[in-house]
Amino acid sequence: MAAVTGRYARAFAEVVTGQKLDPDKVVQELSQMAALVQGSLELRNVLQNPSVEHKQKISLLDAIISRMGGSRILRNFIAVLIDHHRIGQIDEITRQFRQELDQRMGIADAQVTSSRELSPAERKALEAQLTGLTGKRIRAKYGEDASLLGGAVVRIGSTIYDGSVRGQLERMKRQIAGIGN
Repeated sequence: MAAVTGRYARAFAEVVTGQKLDPDKVVQELSQMAALVQGSLELRNVLQNPSVEHKQKISLLDAIISRMGGSRILRNFIAVLIDHHRIGQIDEITRQFRQELDQRMGIADAQVTSSRELSPAERKALEAQLTGLTGKRIRAKYGEDASLLGGAVVRIGSTIYDGSVRGQLERMKRQIAGIGN
C-alpha cells in the first residue's frame, strides 16, 4: 500500500514544485483537509461510499474547499483521491507528501535534545553547523534532558550526533577500558 500512496504523494509534489507553489501553504491545506476527513466518520463514509453519486461527492468537496479557503490545486488533488478510491489513505499520502517535498527542497528534520534550553542565538548557530554538516536546511525541534549534563544530542533521520558531556564521558570510559579501539 505504501507504494500506491507514495505515487500519489510524488505526483502531487511534482505538481506543487512544477508550478512553484508555496510548499508550506500546500502542506498546511492538505494537512487541514486530512484532519477533517480523518476527524469525521460521516464525511469519510460519504466520500468513500460507492452508492453516493460522484457528482454529490464533488459538490461536497467544493463546499469544503470553499469554506476552508483551499486552493484549486488542493481541490483537484482531493478529487483525484476520491475518484481513485484513495481518500481513506489521505493521512499516509499527506505524510509521504511532506517527506517528498522536504527531500526535493533539501530540508532535514532534526530532533535536538540539550541539557538546558538553548537561546535563540545558540539554536541558530547549531542549525548553521548542522546545515554545513548535512548540506541540507535544518528544521529543528528542541527538547531538554538534564541527564545529559551539558552539550546536546542531535538526531537527523537515523543518524545521531552526540555532543553531550555524558556521551563524551562514555567515550572516554570506553577508551580507558580499551573497548572500541
